[in-house]
Amino acid sequence: MSEFKANILLVEDEEHLHETLKMNLELEGYSITSAFDGNAALKAVENEYFDLIIMDIMLPEVDGITVTERIRVQNLDVPVLMLSARNTSADRVLGLRKGADDYLTKPFNLEELLLRVEKLVEKNKKLLEKDSGLSTYTFGENRIDFKAQEAIVSEGKKVALSKKETMLLKLLIENKNEVVTRERILQVVWGYNVYPTTRTIDNFILSFRKYFEEDSRSPKYFHSVRGAGYKFTP
Repeated sequence: MSEFKANILLVEDEEHLHETLKMNLELEGYSITSAFDGNAALKAVENEYFDLIIMDIMLPEVDGITVTERIRVQNLDVPVLMLSARNTSADRVLGLRKGADDYLTKPFNLEELLLRVEKLVEKNKKLLEKDSGLSTYTFGENRIDFKAQEAIVSEGKKVALSKKETMLLKLLIENKNEVVTRERILQVVWGYNVYPTTRTIDNFILSFRKYFEEDSRSPKYFHSVRGAGYKFTP
């Protein structure tokens, strides 16, 4: 089975429109997860990584503006395309101010929506693929060679790194002293439609502590930040 172009969360409570959008997006090669109210949308975002969220404003339980605000409060930078029956400039400004990346009023042209979806997905993909050019990195007695996928640790011992270990190390080091969220790790390291548990990421961090820390029980470099994510401190 070929890989999907992107993973999209479709949040729309109007059933006929939801099914029409879902079918057309799937025909374009996207993987679609459905949510019909605000709470379901928030739960989906907690459990899965999305390349784009298509968000209706008028939703049961929690409205789309509030859902988008909560997503941004969690520091998630997933693009949001907002749909609304409200077409005043004040409504559009409010939606964009609260964190939407684009805003489309109903009724809309399907071809225009598909084009906007494609542009937002491509823009997000380019941001993710932007390479920092980091090929080696040294901290303490450790030296990592990202291209060779290996590390030299204390006393000159060589450690072979798996591809995902290398990717996770690079992500943490590129964001040194900052908490990297689980969602961001899913986005960059695991990619589409594969969602490891927090325990899986914890096990990677434990491996890094064994490789690079003098005392793995009292880590100096690799930290789990409860409820937030993971951090590398040089």
